[in-house]
Amino acid sequence: MNSEAIEISGTGFRYSALVGDGAMAKAGEFARKVMSGNRCAIIADETSARLFGDRISESFTAEKFSPHLVRIPAGEKSKSLTQVEKICDELIEAGLDRSSFVVGLGGGVIGDISGFVAAIFQRGIPHVQIPTTLLAMVDSSIGGKTGVNLDAGKNLIGAIHHPALIIADVKALESLPPNELRQGYAEIIKHAIIRDAEMFRALSPRTQSKNGFVALIRRNIAIKARIVSADVREVSGERALLNFGHTVGHAIERATNFKIPHGDCISVGMVAACGISTKRAGLSSQERDDVVALLKRFQLPTQLPAEVDRERVAAAVVHDKKFLGGKIRFVVTPTIGEAHVSNDVTMEDIREAISAL
Repeated sequence: MNSEAIEISGTGFRYSALVGDGAMAKAGEFARKVMSGNRCAIIADETSARLFGDRISESFTAEKFSPHLVRIPAGEKSKSLTQVEKICDELIEAGLDRSSFVVGLGGGVIGDISGFVAAIFQRGIPHVQIPTTLLAMVDSSIGGKTGVNLDAGKNLIGAIHHPALIIADVKALESLPPNELRQGYAEIIKHAIIRDAEMFRALSPRTQSKNGFVALIRRNIAIKARIVSADVREVSGERALLNFGHTVGHAIERATNFKIPHGDCISVGMVAACGISTKRAGLSSQERDDVVALLKRFQLPTQLPAEVDRERVAAAVVHDKKFLGGKIRFVVTPTIGEAHVSNDVTMEDIREAISAL
């Protein structure tokens, strides 16, 4: 198995992302190279526990680790402080201590909550990410953002806690239904819009070889890694570029009570961001149309369902964490392959873009 490492580093952190076909079978072996403690908790939802739990537990046991599998309900509703408390209680009962570590086995929700547990349990223990969805592999597993939701919005409680290791196995993607796979393509298209015009032009939903899939995932991890390394805590604005499409996308999630999948919300959010970019950043209407066409080729939505209350979406925007001191910081693209944070976007611009969806 080719699992050449992508190094991700910055001030105070350095870790590897291993991407390959069959990487899960060697998860214990990879973890042993970076972990000294023997006891660990594998946090998974019901689906990832059923599909991969035994395989990962056996891989860790073979390397003389003592793994404890923690199962939590699937879905965004699990990202709560109540669920975090339950997990921490279970970790104590299982005998985990400051020398232990946490493994997140699943998609973005699992990565967020397992990372947050690792950040706060015993004041912080190491975290290993084993993403099992395309969305988590190319986006949420990288960069150390962890968190849970409040009624007021997504990820309002959290911590920056970088993983000690990321293990991405493309074989895990074989179990994903097409709807789940396209959620990851939304973030891949986002990376192309903000940083990689060549990838934007080359993207196609045609069936890829496994080697091609590995190369695509590695390319996207490298894009995010470069941005994260330059701006770990979203201070300079570089990391904020990763939020392209997310201001409106997160508002759609909140306004619809998370009934629409994350990637679909981000897809519609990117259409809104492109509309605002044509008005405020000089994006050509042709390139805006190119973005819409590419999203459609990947079966991603480009309009809000008729029953979604546009006013409710607009009201949810103000809870976005990217508003600093009440000022709107909105990510715009002047041309495909480039993006920047704009302070010129008004709430009226955002409302207008949402009403056009």
